[in-house]
Amino acid sequence: MRTTLRIRRAAMVFTAIGALALTGCGDDGDGGKDKTEGGASEGSKDSASSVVLPKLNGEKISVAAVWTGPEQANFVKVLKEFEKRTGATVTFVPAQDPIVNFLGTKIAGGQPPDVAMIPQVGAIQQAVAKKWAKPAGAEAKAQLTKNYSKVWQDLGAVDGTQYGVYFKAANKSLVWYNAKAFENAGASEPKTWKDFLATAETVSASGVTPVSVAGADGWTLTDWFENIYLSQAGPEKYDQLAQHKIKWTDPSVKDALTTLAQLFGKPALIAGGADGALQTEFPASVTQTFTGGDQPKGAMVFEGDFVGVNIAQTKAKIGTDAKVFPFPAVGAESPVVTGGDAAVALKGSKGAQALLTWLASTDAAKIWAEQGGFISPNKSLDAAAYPNEVQRTMAKALVAAGDAVRFDMSDQAPQSFGGTPGKGEWKRLQDFLKNPKDIAGTQAKLESDAAKAYKS
Repeated sequence: MRTTLRIRRAAMVFTAIGALALTGCGDDGDGGKDKTEGGASEGSKDSASSVVLPKLNGEKISVAAVWTGPEQANFVKVLKEFEKRTGATVTFVPAQDPIVNFLGTKIAGGQPPDVAMIPQVGAIQQAVAKKWAKPAGAEAKAQLTKNYSKVWQDLGAVDGTQYGVYFKAANKSLVWYNAKAFENAGASEPKTWKDFLATAETVSASGVTPVSVAGADGWTLTDWFENIYLSQAGPEKYDQLAQHKIKWTDPSVKDALTTLAQLFGKPALIAGGADGALQTEFPASVTQTFTGGDQPKGAMVFEGDFVGVNIAQTKAKIGTDAKVFPFPAVGAESPVVTGGDAAVALKGSKGAQALLTWLASTDAAKIWAEQGGFISPNKSLDAAAYPNEVQRTMAKALVAAGDAVRFDMSDQAPQSFGGTPGKGEWKRLQDFLKNPKDIAGTQAKLESDAAKAYKS
């Protein structure tokens, strides 16, 4: 299945977001309570656990993921609860992108993690092709059947066999903005791409650079392209390009790059210009938008719901200082692109399978949901678990889409093309940011890289 989420009601869904604030959950996730064997906390509000886990006293389990900072801290809370319920000891192993290369090094050294959190569909397929991944067990599959739409199950399957458990999802089609900068400029939330460019010019005229771009991280540039392409070319073309059934030299790609060049081709609209953007990593692209009061380095920053985690590192408050609107419609509808991280077992141990089962459960999703900065594809999770209406709205929209979702295009591609720093799509779009006039050359290089990657 190809999954980029298109929600017809997206614009309506997000109209209420502006007035809401993001507040973190004060509980550390442990609660300081003793656990009953394999169940919920004694005296907790939950009357029963949503999942049965085996006793794993003394077993050691390692989990590799690329998460850092608050995301890592929140995931560790999920792992700590698993430890309490099973008696196992779980170690978080910091990984680097591209994660397939990282895992390959670990496996070659005889120290593979028990479980890896893999953020690309293509990387799951590579792990299976290399015979690293182990199929999900019956208990994990039972949780998936109970809690997940078929599309999310299919995303973690290869040739009909279930390997991945999607634990964390993302709505990657949001534009966050500095409310004070907009107010001072007399700017309003745009609905279309044409309006977006006009809004950028209005903000620029007020003396504030309008758009913060994280050009040092190629994945953010693929998200810019994908949102424009989906809205402009439509879902069928999107699926064809994602599967390389049409070439990157197709006229639809030219159209999307031409549209993107309307922004990238105006350095005055981008914080630091192209050179500055290419030196700006994603976290900084967010924090520089929400520091400096009404004179930030950039008034808007594009990315997913997870931006809230980075905003929390500033003094800005979502709903008052920081607001959000859907990615503007280039074609008939605003696009909504989704991504996700799937747990894949690399060892056939009882502990690895139990952890997959846990991560597919509603109990595990609830722990991180309560912290904020997280959306679960688990349809059984009560939206009340999210700490505020902003998170609840995003989560409800994701779940309501059901099997109509499509995934981030670059994450579906072979990792050498869609997920490797300094190579493939990441590199070509960074070059395009620097020279957005070279549309034909960019297309030719993208196609050359894609052809090699899809053949390998």
